[in-house]
Amino acid sequence: MLRIIGLSGSLRRGSFNSAVLRAAAALMPPDSVLELESIAAIPLYDGDQETAGGVPAPVARLKDLIAGANGLLLVSPEYNNSLPGVAKNAIDWLSRPSSDVARVFRGRPVAIAGASPGGFGTVLAQNAWLPVFRTLGAELWPGGRLLVSHAQSTIGADGEVADAATRQAIEKFVGGFVAFVRGRQPAGGPR
Repeated sequence: MLRIIGLSGSLRRGSFNSAVLRAAAALMPPDSVLELESIAAIPLYDGDQETAGGVPAPVARLKDLIAGANGLLLVSPEYNNSLPGVAKNAIDWLSRPSSDVARVFRGRPVAIAGASPGGFGTVLAQNAWLPVFRTLGAELWPGGRLLVSHAQSTIGADGEVADAATRQAIEKFVGGFVAFVRGRQPAGGPR
């Protein structure tokens, strides 16, 4: 079974990005699973806190999950034409200590998607994430983007993606990412 960890870059209860992530989990191809995890318990990064107490337990747990998975899917909102601070904070913590970056990110297949109430989806946020994951040595999936624009009209008040075309786009996106991940897997499993 191919395992991908899914993270929403938003903490908001009614998050469009969390809705897209849940839909992606429901639309995964056979013999693959998208395990939804949260960044909500991750504190603000503080080097003094890291020096005094090491990596907080929620960070260590998420690092282990990502390191044991075949890939990572980040569904991120766009704030002020860039990436959201809370999601960047989580990735910053996940890269600590720097000696652990290779275990968590190096060569790890990563896909980035996003939903926005605006007309351009999250294209600028997705562009802003690229150098972050490149710096960490992740293997960014070059096969496509998932930009859900006007999310308020495609995601219902119940938090479900109701629009058929958007569901199809999500299904195609996760199918392509899973195929990419499968094509990169060594005989023994996760990298």
